[in-house]
Amino acid sequence: MLDPSVRDEIRAYVAERDWAQFHTPENLAKSISIEAAELLECFQWAPDADLDDLRGELADVLIYCLLLADRTGLDPAEIILEKIDVTRRKYPVDKARGRSTKHDAL
Repeated sequence: MLDPSVRDEIRAYVAERDWAQFHTPENLAKSISIEAAELLECFQWAPDADLDDLRGELADVLIYCLLLADRTGLDPAEIILEKIDVTRRKYPVDKARGRSTKHDAL
């Protein structure tokens, strides 16, 4: 799913700056949360975000997520597909289609 060249580019960027020393799982998780808040800020006063701002903030969130997956030895494509499978069973199409009801209330 993820082009390996993207992962390699992120690794090179971090290595060039010797930042891996700061990329503990805890610090990366904190950074994801901080960047997610900045992503949400794009929608703070309007339902539509400026696409340039949205691109930048979404990229920050994704980069930190990919760094955390890499640091912990998790394959992003694998864990995404696993989660979709779990969620698919929690929200069967015949009960969940077109509804936002939580799985335990379907």
